[in-house]
Amino acid sequence: MSEIVYPPVIKTALALFKALNLKFRLEGTEHVPATGGAVLVSNHVSYLDFIFAGLAVHPAGRLARFMAKKEIFDNRIAGPLMRGMHHIPVDREAGAASYKAALTALKEGEIVGVFAEATISQSFTVKDIKSGAVRMAVAGKVPLVPIAIWGPQRMWTKGRKRRLLQRNVPVTILIGEPMHPQRGDDYAAVTEELHRRMSALLEKAQREYPEVPTGDDRWWQPAYLGGTAPTPEEAAEMDRREAEERAARRAARAAAAEPERREGDAA
Repeated sequence: MSEIVYPPVIKTALALFKALNLKFRLEGTEHVPATGGAVLVSNHVSYLDFIFAGLAVHPAGRLARFMAKKEIFDNRIAGPLMRGMHHIPVDREAGAASYKAALTALKEGEIVGVFAEATISQSFTVKDIKSGAVRMAVAGKVPLVPIAIWGPQRMWTKGRKRRLLQRNVPVTILIGEPMHPQRGDDYAAVTEELHRRMSALLEKAQREYPEVPTGDDRWWQPAYLGGTAPTPEEAAEMDRREAEERAARRAARAAAAEPERREGDAA
């Protein structure tokens, strides 16, 4: 597979991180397979997570192909970059195609990155996850590698102003031991164990983070550590309302387009 875009993007990102003096803690890189496919499963706290999750496999000389929502690929700037790096678009209304593309990549020996929570966790804890990552690993006969990322939410996350040029931000990336689910396993139980491991990694990253927010900055700290982020229950309700609003907007667009479709059919 031709890699014209990915290496320069990595070099540019590393140069920017150096200029911003981001303070990295990267542990567990020995758990990333040196060769062969793997499903890299990360928590999701910011819009920048795919960049930092990609750095998790960089010391092993690997590149990760992330599954990301189709809308990013439709963007005139981000789209060409995502396609050039051979990331995998996910159309939530046609998920089978993206699953097939991911499975093909795994069987070709690629690392496929997955944000199993689907959307950013506004509570900054690991939300409920579905069994898709586990099923993908089983079908591809590859390991699951859980990771946790903490710190990028301070730079850009849901509901907060972007602070992409913020300097001196510590960023923690912890990589856990691989899991090896097999066909015939209880996928729900394996998914629960994956969730437990991701949560343990994230809690470790949060408790050992070198900075503790005060005052108005407590928004980026989870409630269980004294921060003002929503509790998991409050965040789940926020997600539910947002999902309802998205569904209503889709329905409104579909209703608005229906007269035009009928006119086209009549012509």
